[in-house]
This record gives sequence, structure tokens and C-alpha cells, in this order.
Amino acid sequence: MKYTLFFNDATEADYDLLGGKGQSLASMSVANFPVPNGFCITTTAYADVMKSHLDEVINRVNDIDVNDMNKLASLALEERKLVESITMPEAVENDIRSAYQRLCKECGFEKDLPVAVRSSATAEDLPDASFAGQQDTYLWVVGEEEMLKNVRKCWASLFTARAIRYRHDHNIKEEDVLMSVVVQKMVNSKVSGVAMTLNPTNGDRSKIVIDAGWGLGESVVSGEVTPDNYVIDKVILTIVKQQIHDQEFALVPDFENKCVTKKMLGAEYAGKECLSLYELKALGQLCKNIEKHYQSPQDIEWALDGDLPDGENLTLLQSRPETVWSQKKENKPKGFTMGMEGLVGSLLNPINKKK
Repeated sequence: MKYTLFFNDATEADYDLLGGKGQSLASMSVANFPVPNGFCITTTAYADVMKSHLDEVINRVNDIDVNDMNKLASLALEERKLVESITMPEAVENDIRSAYQRLCKECGFEKDLPVAVRSSATAEDLPDASFAGQQDTYLWVVGEEEMLKNVRKCWASLFTARAIRYRHDHNIKEEDVLMSVVVQKMVNSKVSGVAMTLNPTNGDRSKIVIDAGWGLGESVVSGEVTPDNYVIDKVILTIVKQQIHDQEFALVPDFENKCVTKKMLGAEYAGKECLSLYELKALGQLCKNIEKHYQSPQDIEWALDGDLPDGENLTLLQSRPETVWSQKKENKPKGFTMGMEGLVGSLLNPINKKK
């Protein structure tokens, strides 16, 4: 029975157990991309924890009128409380504890490695739907007990009002969705953000668009800060357009209190670019390689790890399929010919292989 799987240990036969996020991280790890070490708590663990309750929960969710927001919110709260209160089978809990202990050792910690605990539902990142933001992520989680508590919260986040409504509106059956959880070494991000391997404003696949902010990427993803924005040429990795914004604060780790805190940025950050030209080109090349790996446009989360040397600190936190322009039959902007598209494809470098 597979309750946990480290990214590098997972095979394609295991991917159905890992959810969208977990599958992506495992795939990139095996392909030797710079993914921080971690493991997945499989959907088998979730199913075994929920064994005696799942049908009851699904029936109640299926019977709710999702247009009655008060009833939906009340039901969602009840379901989350139930999931968080269920006793884990001993075999499941012991396996999760053992995996965390192994991760601590592999990352040079005797215990209490700070980790990110991230939801990974099986219906995430479908070609015609994206669950981005639908379930929960918990950052800078320290210690076994806190890790286990936040794993429960991730399982429970499958039943937020927003997630239930989203599945209903996209005709995704409740019984078809299970939850995996990613537990991953926390990245001490000095800069982070998102990148898309096409231009999201017009679908131009000859461009890469990058948003970058100081500190952890949640402030960028949530829209709390206006990030630096770069449009770069996918073939020769030169800057086509850039907008640099003053960012008032950054989310950073509070080592003493074992949490994430908001740090106000001083005048020295005013007008200062988050990324150097070297870092932009390295990120652009990495984005090309990821697109080559998945053979489709990607929406990527990345970070520069402050604990690693400059030039070796670019890390990947997630990659999911782009779900807007990829679904359009005609997604080529005017002037973007088949010949140019072929040139872009031919110049995408092959991914790094393990030696």
C-alpha cells in the first residue's frame, strides 16, 4: 500500500496517486529539473482516512443547492470540520511521519525541517479546467505535528464552498476527485513569481512572459503586489518589453516564530529590478525546457532560493498546462506564421538528462 512517494521514486504508473501538482513535481524531478526535494502523500492515504465517511460526505455535497450561498457555506464548513477530526489509521500516520523524517535527513536536518504543505487534487490542471487556488497551501510548516495538522487541512480544503461550486460548474463528479498532499522542502525565496510560455494577452507562442516579486511568490500569485513584468523572445531570450514596479512589501520567513511574515521594503528597493539579465535568460531557457518536456504551453511557478549560491539557485515549484489559449483552435496572433512556429519549436533545447 503506497501512502507516501518521494518525487524521485515515483514512476508513471504512480502518477494517478499524486494529483495534478504532485504528478508535475514528480515528473520534473525524474527529468532532472531543479525541483526542491519532497514527497507526496498519495490519494490512497486520503481514501483510507475517509473510508467510512466519504460516501456520506459526497452524498451531502451532491444534494446541496450550490446557488444557495448560505447553505453551501454552512455545509462546506461542516465537511471541513469532519475531515479534520477523523482519526488517521496508524499505518497512514506512521508512513507520513517516516517520510518527513527521511526528508529532514536528506536535507541535512536532524528534525524540524521547514516545509510547504500543498494540496494536490486529482482533477487539477485538466486541459479544460484549472483548480489553481481552489485548495490550500501552507508555508513554513515546522515539525511532524504541525505537518500532520496541515495535511489534514489540505484534505479538508477539497470541501471549501469555492471548490464545491467550481466542480459543480465544470461538471466534475465529486466521486472522481481525491486529494493527494505535497510535502516539500521550503524554499527561502529571495525572488519568486510565475512565468508563461506564451503571451497570455494574445496567445503568441514566440514569447515568454515573466512576473517577478521580492520574497515568497504568494504575494505575486494573490495579486497583493504588482510584480515586475518581462516579455522575452522565446528563441533568442532577449527582452522585448519590461515594466518595473515599486513593491511595498515582501513575504519572508520568520525563522524565530516559524512562520511567514510581511516585510516592508525600504527606499533601496525603489525602482530596483527583481531579476538580472543573466537570471532572466536562465529562467527563460528553463521555461523553454519545461515546455519541451510537456509538449504544451505551461504556467510555471519558480523561485530563486536565497540559501543557494547565485547562478545555482533557480528552482521550480510547479508547472501546469496553460488552459486559455491552448483550448482555442486558432491561437496564433496575426503575423505568427507556421514557419515561425516551426522555428520556435526547433530551437527549444532538449531537457537535461540525468547523467
